[in-house]
Amino acid sequence: MNGSAEPNKKRLFTMNPVILVLGLVSLFTDLSSNMIVPILPLYLTAVLHVQVGAIGVIEGIAESTASILKLFSGWITDRIGKHKLLMLMGYGLSNLTKPLFALSASWSQVLIIRFSDRFGKGIRTSPRDALVADSTTKEERGKAFGFRRAMDALGAAIGPLAAFAILAIYAGNYRLVFWLSVIPGFLAVILIAFFLKEKDRRENVKQASLPKIGFRNLDRRFIWFSLIFTFFTVGNFSDAFLALRAQDVGMLPAFVPLAFFALNMSSSIFSMPIGMLSDRIGRRPVLISGLLIFAAIYFGFGIVKNVPWIWVLFVLYGFYYAFTEGIQKAYIADIVPEGQRGTAMGTFNAMTGLAALPASIMAGYLWQTFGPVAAFSTSSAIAVIAALLMIILRI
Repeated sequence: MNGSAEPNKKRLFTMNPVILVLGLVSLFTDLSSNMIVPILPLYLTAVLHVQVGAIGVIEGIAESTASILKLFSGWITDRIGKHKLLMLMGYGLSNLTKPLFALSASWSQVLIIRFSDRFGKGIRTSPRDALVADSTTKEERGKAFGFRRAMDALGAAIGPLAAFAILAIYAGNYRLVFWLSVIPGFLAVILIAFFLKEKDRRENVKQASLPKIGFRNLDRRFIWFSLIFTFFTVGNFSDAFLALRAQDVGMLPAFVPLAFFALNMSSSIFSMPIGMLSDRIGRRPVLISGLLIFAAIYFGFGIVKNVPWIWVLFVLYGFYYAFTEGIQKAYIADIVPEGQRGTAMGTFNAMTGLAALPASIMAGYLWQTFGPVAAFSTSSAIAVIAALLMIILRI
């Protein structure tokens, strides 16, 4: 009893080298991406004069593209027994396309660039999630996914802060932000190429039955879990609309990146502790809490009238990410055996991501037709229903 307590205590303050490198990769990648994401809708509306409905189409197509590829990249990972190669391809492609935003002159060009960026994300995400799962035990999986998510959120917090500084110093020079975003992205690729080590799983793959794409042979809990969160994602539209809502209420455009900084710092601070909490009390109650937090926050975004409350909602929104993002992946890893996790992660990512297309299009339509209150209230109601389904079905 005492002999096992000391290693567990020690692991609380140490980190698996694979998880550490993946955390740093997430830090630099999201720093790069989130220099762009908060200001892209502002660039589209203020510089290229794009309608809100078109932004919904751009975001929906881009994210759905990534989602389809997550399914196939996860399956390929299980089949060849390698994660690093696909990750290197995916992160490399995304970071090669980012500077092209600076050269765009129309929303169709932005769509193509955003499509290419998300294409890279689709290649890398499922192998990365499977590598986290395969490198950890069930008892520490929430902590590992929470750490990766915390580093992801930290980069996502620093990115908007860097964008804010650049826009403040260079008087709204959006294109300069796009050019400079390539630097942290390049560092992420270097980390994968030279510092990420993975065990050779080729022999295990040969001995095990190769996975097939689809739900066959996957746990019933995984199937229902994926369906519920796919339904939830129909109401979880792109965070680009949060930037538009902040500006709609009266926040100055230069301060919108700071709001995303607050959101992501909140997520970064709480992701690892919440992940460790899920190791202790289980993933299910944490995920249900996350859905209800989302419902309350989106309802708040719909009825908010002034800028101070926008700041509060952005900070609280970070709690939703801490309660769900890493915990979802840890839950899947718990119920799916090694050798099938890439396919399972890819299936889940594909289903939830494909729902991003109708989600963003629906949000754009509701916003333009009935106003932002209708868009956010609809999302809030869907989240409540998803939470109730998890409770009723005991998923």
